[in-house]
Amino acid sequence: MVRAEQVCKNFGALEVLKGISLDVDPGEVMCIVGPSGSGKSTFLRCVNHLESVNAGRLYVDGELIGYREANGKLYELSPKQAAHQRRDIGMVFQHFNLFGHRTALNNIIEAPIRVKGVSKKAAIARAEDLLGQVGLSDKATAYPAQLSGGQQQRLAIARALAMDPKLMLFDEPTSALDPELVGEVLTVMRTLAGEGMTMIVVTHEMGFAREVADKLVFMDGGRIVESGVPSEVLSNPKQERTQAFLSRIL
Repeated sequence: MVRAEQVCKNFGALEVLKGISLDVDPGEVMCIVGPSGSGKSTFLRCVNHLESVNAGRLYVDGELIGYREANGKLYELSPKQAAHQRRDIGMVFQHFNLFGHRTALNNIIEAPIRVKGVSKKAAIARAEDLLGQVGLSDKATAYPAQLSGGQQQRLAIARALAMDPKLMLFDEPTSALDPELVGEVLTVMRTLAGEGMTMIVVTHEMGFAREVADKLVFMDGGRIVESGVPSEVLSNPKQERTQAFLSRIL
């Protein structure tokens, strides 16, 4: 579902990604962990071309993301073409990014109606179903400011799912939440994983990674230091840098 080939990203002279290569199979959950500044979130943003890459290639479901290739050269897609690709990739951000002036229901129906041309009746029916799935059936008319952080993040997940994505990206979805609200968001994510949704999750929740992920990737300094089955990486890390990181947080 996702293939990264030697992906590099610079911000001026700062090298943030230094040749990231990885694969995520359909229905697989990959968790990416590592210290702040290691390039985790930047990589996630490159997957749906919220950031352009300086070298390498990214594919989602076999389609080159953000670029077209002609005669061995890459040409960046127009914003409209990139947005069209993005329709199939759901993303949930650390700080929710909800439309503050729209109700929970209207947050969910906006994109399917405007982007996919879904009828308002069908969009509302789907939104009501999704609100039920994330435990917010009674919050359809509430505005984001009237919801707790955990409720806002569950609404953000429902909004992303309304586009019927083939891939979900989660950028530290629980790090802005009070500790007692983390569990309700992770429960929704566990359900998605159980239903076979392909997911890449940047997270600090090691218990979630151990329980739900099929692959765990540890990044540092813009590189993949170690990857493998979560239980093996967390219990018996082979690289000294992984050992040092995990010893501080486990």
